[in-house]
Amino acid sequence: MAKTQTQRLGIFLMLALVMAATRLHHFDALPDASWGVFFLAGFWLRGSARWAFPLLIAEAVLVDFFVITGQGMDFWAHYCVSPAYWCMPVYFGALWLGGQWLARHQFGLRLPTLGLAAVTLMVSETVCYLISNGSFYWLSDSVPLPRSFASWFVNLGDWYLPFLATTALYVGIGAVLHVAATLLARTLRGSGQPGLSH
Repeated sequence: MAKTQTQRLGIFLMLALVMAATRLHHFDALPDASWGVFFLAGFWLRGSARWAFPLLIAEAVLVDFFVITGQGMDFWAHYCVSPAYWCMPVYFGALWLGGQWLARHQFGLRLPTLGLAAVTLMVSETVCYLISNGSFYWLSDSVPLPRSFASWFVNLGDWYLPFLATTALYVGIGAVLHVAATLLARTLRGSGQPGLSH
């Protein structure tokens, strides 16, 4: 579905708000939506990567900065802000590219799209997870020496399913909203009222 610049901006602001609201409370009951946001942004904002992707990255860093310094800690000394932290554009880029690829190859509101979306999400999230977890494990001073592939694989297994489930939850919510918006647009077009442009 083609989108006007106003619609793209609205979608971007909605995603940015969701990421800010959940990332601010990263350790609270509401899980961080960042991974789902980047996948959905790649899907919905295809063609807007030049401005939307760097703004979402900047937002993630700013939220982290405010959360860490708001707790009275030095941002640069925090265990999350290791050399691996600067791999963020790479691993979030994997999610964005996954969503973008899905937008180009999906079949509309048909069952094959659901299967393609599930596979695309799993692949792009796995790449994201390997880069995120691997860079932290191998580059962060927070991980005690000696390091080994065996202990890294154990660490991978500990966190993979929770990250997969959280991201799938947010992408699932996004998918429901997408279906609802698409059906509403069709209904409005059928009744002769202005709707979302295609």
